[in-house]
Amino acid sequence: MNDLVSSSYGHPTAGPSMVDLSLDEMQDMLRQLAHQFSVDEVRPNAEQWDMESEYPLEAIKSAHELGLLNLHIPEKYGGAGLGCMEEVIVNEELAWGDPGFATAAYATSLAIAPIITGGTEEQKEKWLRKVADGALASYAVTEPGAGSDVASIKTSAVKDGDEYVLNGEKMWITGAGYADFFFVLVKTDAEAGYRGMSGFLVEADSDGLTLGKKERNMGQRCSDTRSVIFDGVRVPTENLLGGAENDGWMNAMKAFDMSRPNIAAHATGLARAAFEHALQYADERETFGNKLHQHQAIQFMLVDMKTSIEASRLLTWKSAALADAGEKNTEAAAHAKRFSADIAMQVSTDAVQVFGGFGYSEEYPVARLMRAAKVMQIYEGSSQIQRMIIGREMLR
Repeated sequence: MNDLVSSSYGHPTAGPSMVDLSLDEMQDMLRQLAHQFSVDEVRPNAEQWDMESEYPLEAIKSAHELGLLNLHIPEKYGGAGLGCMEEVIVNEELAWGDPGFATAAYATSLAIAPIITGGTEEQKEKWLRKVADGALASYAVTEPGAGSDVASIKTSAVKDGDEYVLNGEKMWITGAGYADFFFVLVKTDAEAGYRGMSGFLVEADSDGLTLGKKERNMGQRCSDTRSVIFDGVRVPTENLLGGAENDGWMNAMKAFDMSRPNIAAHATGLARAAFEHALQYADERETFGNKLHQHQAIQFMLVDMKTSIEASRLLTWKSAALADAGEKNTEAAAHAKRFSADIAMQVSTDAVQVFGGFGYSEEYPVARLMRAAKVMQIYEGSSQIQRMIIGREMLR
């Protein structure tokens, strides 16, 4: 037990660089660029995007042209070749602008993560360069009967000559209606559980691939979410990710180690936005002869929000720094995603409370932020799944 306790204090191989919490000049310039983009392009449109369930395609294109998206594509494939830390810095600012936009804009990064971690050189050259040139992609894993329990997926791929034939249905696929291609996790050995899974790269215009209706979600409504149906979809063997069957599970899970720090950054940005709205309102509104924030009950709520946001960011940065250092960040990413998602829900709920009756009205942004926060506790591994991951990792 003593070994378990001692191992929980930090990371044994995390060197002195881990305690330097300042941004370098390039990172700070990137943060400022992302923040200004959110001020100019995201916040002015966020309410309309949400009310109209409008996919922010033009804004996503603009963010891509500014160099704010898919930062982890290596330079040799046309990308910026930056790290996870730069991505989380940008993603916090984009989610501060609007979490729905941040989710819609980030979907492609998740979809190409398995290509970066497990694709062949030819696949990286083809598919990563497509994204560097502006293509959009979606990560298709979840199914109607397989959400948290990924090993229960039913979508199958059967080899037929120099092609594979895919059949099945995916659900809750972010960006599906606008994707140029999909990363699809399927069963190539139905009896082998998670050891029988393979990943495929599937063009969106493939014969037999159809999309379901756009889901009407509680929040983040500008993020296009649909089912994807595969009915005899033929995919060439060169689109089998990594060139080998039954290697898809690890690639799909490695993608989450890359993406969860960024979802944590989204949650941090959302919480920060909700806090700032609440703080401004508490400075403008007066009750019983005093500004709202002068009442200790409200002031302490705001203090707790601020502390939680600071902790959320630090957990997020640690998980990103470990990834960039080449260290295993599975547990750190789970800590960051779980804590930040729960904090986003708590802070946005408290922000509505600070606004009182006005907070319950859609005329004020905190209602939209509260609706947007809930899904962060669900997608990319629910808060309960993150606890399972942390428990498994700490007991190894």
